[in-house]
Amino acid sequence: MPNQRATSALDLHLHLDRNAGTGLRRGLTTALREAVRTGRLTPGTRLPSSRALAADLGLARNTVAEAYADLVAEGWLTARQGSGTRVADRPVAAPRGTGTPSRARSGSTSRPAYDLTPGTPDLASFPRAEWLRAARRALARAPHEALGYGDPRGRPELRAALAGYLARSRGVRADPERILVCAGFTHGLSLLGTALRERGVRTVAVDEYGLDVHWDVLTRAGLRTTPLPVDAHGTRTTDLSTARGGPGAVLLTPAHQFPLGVSLHPERRAAVVDWARRTGGWVLEDDYDGEFRYDRQPVGALQDLDPERVVHLGTASKALAPGLRLAWMVLPPALAGQVLEATGGHNPCGVLDQLTLAEFLASGAYDRHVRASRLRYRRRRDQLVAALAARAPEARPTGIAAGLHAVLRLPPGTEQSVVRAAVWQGLALHGLAAHRHPEAAPGPAADALVVGYGTPPDHAWSGALDALCRAVP
Repeated sequence: MPNQRATSALDLHLHLDRNAGTGLRRGLTTALREAVRTGRLTPGTRLPSSRALAADLGLARNTVAEAYADLVAEGWLTARQGSGTRVADRPVAAPRGTGTPSRARSGSTSRPAYDLTPGTPDLASFPRAEWLRAARRALARAPHEALGYGDPRGRPELRAALAGYLARSRGVRADPERILVCAGFTHGLSLLGTALRERGVRTVAVDEYGLDVHWDVLTRAGLRTTPLPVDAHGTRTTDLSTARGGPGAVLLTPAHQFPLGVSLHPERRAAVVDWARRTGGWVLEDDYDGEFRYDRQPVGALQDLDPERVVHLGTASKALAPGLRLAWMVLPPALAGQVLEATGGHNPCGVLDQLTLAEFLASGAYDRHVRASRLRYRRRRDQLVAALAARAPEARPTGIAAGLHAVLRLPPGTEQSVVRAAVWQGLALHGLAAHRHPEAAPGPAADALVVGYGTPPDHAWSGALDALCRAVP
């Protein structure tokens, strides 16, 4: 019997009836039964303890224990002393069709049992109690005028708190007057794209491996993207002068290249700043997970080399949660006016969330949460490396010195078959090919997986790791 662990509770809460009485128990029982019936929980899967699942779902432990007991009585689950609660060994219908068993092709709308897609932190670890305390303090102290339309750059309390935090944690030279709070990284990138277009920029250089959503944002702003090669030393910024289209700006992830995970070499950091000074170009620094470094102190921000030519962009999406829709830009003086004009004179971020984040930063709660998260994610990274070494030695993890994801190098020609195998294991993850720019120069295929080890809640982590080891060679 496979030693699997349980699915994430993130898809179970969608089916729960939050009314009083027996609604919660009935809803959980129904959600678990359906997960077994459809194969999202496969035979032999070990469920989390009633205590762990109750904590993740915010339920009473007795509610979970009674739901488990109901399903054991119905024959969907088994429970043995010392073995825990598992999915009973019973037939499960296989996905329809042939080829890649994807959600789109099978017609299923169910979520995968395990989620290792990159780009999301462990949402179950969001510091709800601390955030609530910060929200209460912030609201109690907020002046009446804070509830008005306000400054399109965002609340001054948050901009001041960010300036202090970025200076001490990332080495950013930040004046609160030049910080603009935005509704997520893509919103900030859209504003920058509009401003750059107004300044006559037509092409933005990007990494040959990255996020297509970012390339699409720039395209919608009327800009073309042209890819730069990435190697063991990071983006080849020395190629900027000869890049197609004569780029007037470049978008980089210098602290931890996404998705390959390398840091930009000091010589290339100097080279990109020199290029910007010589040509009047702009460097857009995406510092998406700069706080999470495991082998040494975090790499300092590129912006410190030249605040006049580098735009520093950061976000709370990885440290806290993407649902907050809170990010920021530190703008060079020469670009600040046009970016502010692109806002249309208003800021879409909720005032109360801005004030809460300001309080969260000022009180030290943000630093404490980042430190705790860094330990949690480092522990997961170490477990990932150890499990692969023991059970799937041909999958070589790279880019693991920082961040919330790893790249697993695979034997040549195996990426697509492993991605398909992962789907059959109920596992969501990305192949490296999905992150390659469509205009990247032809070259040898780099077969790999991009594994987001920060995504699963704690109780589902070992099950996700087991599923991954079964899927890779």
